[in-house]
Amino acid sequence: MKTDEDLAYPRLEKIGVVQSTLKRIEDCPLQGTEGAPEAWLNLSNNFIDGLDGLKVGDSVVLLTWFHLANRETLKCYPRREIHAAHVGVFSTRSPDRPNPIGLHTVKILAIEPGRLKVHPLEALDGTLLLDIKPVLTADFREL
Repeated sequence: MKTDEDLAYPRLEKIGVVQSTLKRIEDCPLQGTEGAPEAWLNLSNNFIDGLDGLKVGDSVVLLTWFHLANRETLKCYPRREIHAAHVGVFSTRSPDRPNPIGLHTVKILAIEPGRLKVHPLEALDGTLLLDIKPVLTADFREL
């Protein structure tokens, strides 16, 4: 039987980079709906064809890599409330976690060659973009 060490895991590849007015972690709202600005998603040339079919007004889910996150963190204060009890990071949306993948639902405001303008996005300038997925509109309550 193969162990985890025997398996070959694929490597994540960035498809682009966030261009934002948010330059410091302290400037970032905890969630996009809490005052996050518009931002540009600048795609790498070899992924531009993947934008075909997206339209202004579409809602999409972005997966990002929080490159400045503390990957050793397993417990944190929820919503940075230092008077609350420490909880496990998997019960929070903290960017500090073993695999600091960000999840953001945004609306497309503009499409230009090789880039998208979206809102709201609470990711720092320079954050790596891993994927863009359409928002599902089907009702999945029965799952």
